[in-house]
Amino acid sequence: QVQLVESGGGSVHPGGSLRLSCTTSGIIFNIYTMGWYRQGPGKPRELVAFIPSVLRGGDTNYADSVKGRFTISRDIAKNTVYLQMNSLKPDDTAVYYCYAQNVFDNFTSWGQGTQVTVSS
Repeated sequence: QVQLVESGGGSVHPGGSLRLSCTTSGIIFNIYTMGWYRQGPGKPRELVAFIPSVLRGGDTNYADSVKGRFTISRDIAKNTVYLQMNSLKPDDTAVYYCYAQNVFDNFTSWGQGTQVTVSS
């Protein structure tokens, strides 16, 4: 059974930082592209960042709105992907969802979402 468990959300002031974690189980981690979407209040879902699978390799990718502030990374030994978020802005307020996409059949699994709130 595929599971993606997110953690690390919370409330911070503008300019603050948070690190989201997404720990996976039930998948062969190395054949999955991993990433994060978010959905803010009244906004469409937005792809925030993704990291290509270990198998295929490639560069990380970021939405223009988070470039230079967010960093996606992974720990293969822990089957975990992270999203380090710095210089947070109120516009970053959203539910953040982790996903894992199989590179062979594009089947995508999702986490339950974690709330990030940036306000003064």
